[in-house]
Amino acid sequence: MNHHEVVHILVVDDEKIIRDGSQRILTKEGWKVETAENGEVGLELIKMGDFQIILLDLMMPGIRGMEVLKKIREEYPKLIVIVITGYATIDNAVEAMKNGAYDFISKPFTPDQLRIVVRRAEDKLKLEHEAELLRRERERSLKDIAYEKTRTFTIINQMADGVLVTDKHGTIVLHNPAATRLFGLGKDPPLGKHIFDWTKSNELTQIVEGVLSMEGANPPQGMTRELSWGSPPNVFFVAHAAPVRNEDGEVLGSVTIFNDVTWFKKLDQMKSDFVEMVSHELRSPLSSIRQSTSLITDRLVGEINEKQQEILSRILDRLDGLLLMINNLLDLSRIEAGGLIQQTEKIFLPEIIQSAVELMTPEAGKKKLHFEVTCDPQLCTIHADRQGMETIFTNLLTNAVKYNQEDGKVIINAQNRGEFVEIKVTDTGVGISKVDLPNIFDKFFRIRTEYTRKVVGSGLGLPLVKAIIEAHLGTITVESEFEKGTTFTILLPRGIS
Repeated sequence: MNHHEVVHILVVDDEKIIRDGSQRILTKEGWKVETAENGEVGLELIKMGDFQIILLDLMMPGIRGMEVLKKIREEYPKLIVIVITGYATIDNAVEAMKNGAYDFISKPFTPDQLRIVVRRAEDKLKLEHEAELLRRERERSLKDIAYEKTRTFTIINQMADGVLVTDKHGTIVLHNPAATRLFGLGKDPPLGKHIFDWTKSNELTQIVEGVLSMEGANPPQGMTRELSWGSPPNVFFVAHAAPVRNEDGEVLGSVTIFNDVTWFKKLDQMKSDFVEMVSHELRSPLSSIRQSTSLITDRLVGEINEKQQEILSRILDRLDGLLLMINNLLDLSRIEAGGLIQQTEKIFLPEIIQSAVELMTPEAGKKKLHFEVTCDPQLCTIHADRQGMETIFTNLLTNAVKYNQEDGKVIINAQNRGEFVEIKVTDTGVGISKVDLPNIFDKFFRIRTEYTRKVVGSGLGLPLVKAIIEAHLGTITVESEFEKGTTFTILLPRGIS
C-alpha cells in the first residue's frame, strides 16, 4: 500500500450487531469497510476483493474461524488478520497467532479498543511498505537505516508492540521504546550489542538465530513463540521473528515483534483461582445436603411415600452431578497449576482397566452392553499417577456406557508400542458429528442432540482426561462416525527402563 491508499477492511462475524457496529465505527475513521456473516462468505469476498486487514471471529457456525485463518495464511499470506474471540484466555490468542494472526481483540470490546487494534495493523502495513522500499536500496545497510530519521523510525517508535531489528550476525541495529519497557533493561539504546548480551535470553537468541539461518527460494515466513521474562516470570509475550531479505533473497537481518500478553496470563490465573475458591466453598454444603437427603431416602428418619422417594432420588442424582462437576473443576485447576500429578509409581495397567470395567458393569448391564478387554501379554507396568490413571479410564468407560446403544459393545485394547503403551477405547454408540469432533476436549462443551439431552454431564470429563494424559507426556486422539461409534486412542510413555 502507498501512503494515500485507503485501507480496505473486511469484518467476518456471525453476530450482526458486531458487524454493523464495527463497520459504523471504522468507516467514521476513514477506512473502507465491508462485512461477511460467516467464513464461507468471507473467503469468497477475499477472493474477489483487495482487502488489507481482516477482522475474523473465531467462533462461528459452519467453517470455524481458525480454519478460515489457516486458509487465509495459505492463500493470502500478505493479509493482516485480527481475530475476535469471546474467550479472554491466552490459549486462544496464542493458537491464533501461531496460525498466522497478527493481533486479537476480545468481546465485548469498546470503540476505542477496536480503533487502537486496527490502527496498530495499519501501522504494520505502513511499516512493511517502508521496509520494502528500504530493502530495495541494496547499497545501504540495516545500521544506516537505524540512524536515518525517516517516517519508518517514527512509526516504529510509536508502536505499542516492541520491535527489535538485528543484522545478519545477531547484532541489534534498531529497537523501539516499547521493547525497552517490555524487557525493563534501561533507557540506553543497545545498538551494537549482540541480542544475547542485552537480553540474556537463550530462547529469544535461538529464535533470532533460527530466522537468520532461513535460506532457499521459498523459505518459511518466520517463527512465533510464547516467551516469559523475569525470575519468577512477571512478563509474558508472544515473539514473532522474521528474516529481512534483499531482492536476491539474501538474509540481511531479522525483525522481531513482541506482543505483551501478561494481562491475559494474569486474567487466566485469576479465573483458575476463582474457580478453585468457589468449588471449595460449594463442595462442603452440597455434601451436607446430599448426606441429609440420603438419610431421608434410606428411611432412617421416617417413612416416605413412592412419589416422595422418586423426587428425592432425582435430587440425589442432581447433587451427584454437581459434586462431580466441582471435583472435576478442582482437578483441572490443580493440573493447570502443575499440582495434581505429584506422585508416580509402577502401575500394572491391566489391573486399572479391569477395575474401571468392574465399576461400570452394573450400569452396562442396564443396557445389555458387553465389555471386550484385550491386553498385550507383554504389557506389564507403566510409571504414572494411580489416581490419574483411574480417572482416565473411569471417565472414558462412563462415556462409552452412557452414549452407547442397547446390546452394544465397549472394546478396550491395550498394546505395547516400543517405549509407549497404546490403549484404544471403542464403543458402538451414537458417535460424534464432524462439526462437534474438534471441540470435545474443550471445557464445558457438550454435544447437543436429541439423544444427549437425556444424559446428565458437566462437559469437564474429557478435558480432565486430556489434561491428565498430557501431564504424563502422553497424547489422546479421537475418531468417530455419527450414529456408528467412537474410538479414543491413548499413547502413554511407559517410563520403565
